[in-house]
Amino acid sequence: MKVVTGVVGNDIHVVANRLIELSLHARGYEVFNLGVNTYLEEFFDAVVETGADVLMISSLNGEAEGWSREVKLLKSKYKNLDDLIMMIGGNLVVGSANAEDIIPKYKNYGFDIVCHQVDLNTGLDLLETFISDRKANDTNMKDRDIKESTE
Repeated sequence: MKVVTGVVGNDIHVVANRLIELSLHARGYEVFNLGVNTYLEEFFDAVVETGADVLMISSLNGEAEGWSREVKLLKSKYKNLDDLIMMIGGNLVVGSANAEDIIPKYKNYGFDIVCHQVDLNTGLDLLETFISDRKANDTNMKDRDIKESTE
């Protein structure tokens, strides 16, 4: 499975970005790391160019929200991204806020998985659970379609 990752906007947290890349590789993902100071358009362009299944955006300086408000609109300008898994993690606000307020906000921006101040391995576990659940759901839908077409 292919993953495009990087740090959004004016964020230069290189070490965390590298740890994400290494952890994804260790779990068997093919990783395309765009590095730091990455604009949203660059993420989506890379997803299209690589045929990635997952877009994983990180932010540690808390400025992700300003950039993330444009995700849904920008994604709609690209074709064939309906199945793209959108994930964001790190410190997702400037200052402090609780996850119960932040997670729904980012899901409304278009992210499937939101990890505010969650450790890396827990976040990657959430990604793997999401992928597994989606595959099971897709299989169930196909089985139902086959059953309905034979009746």
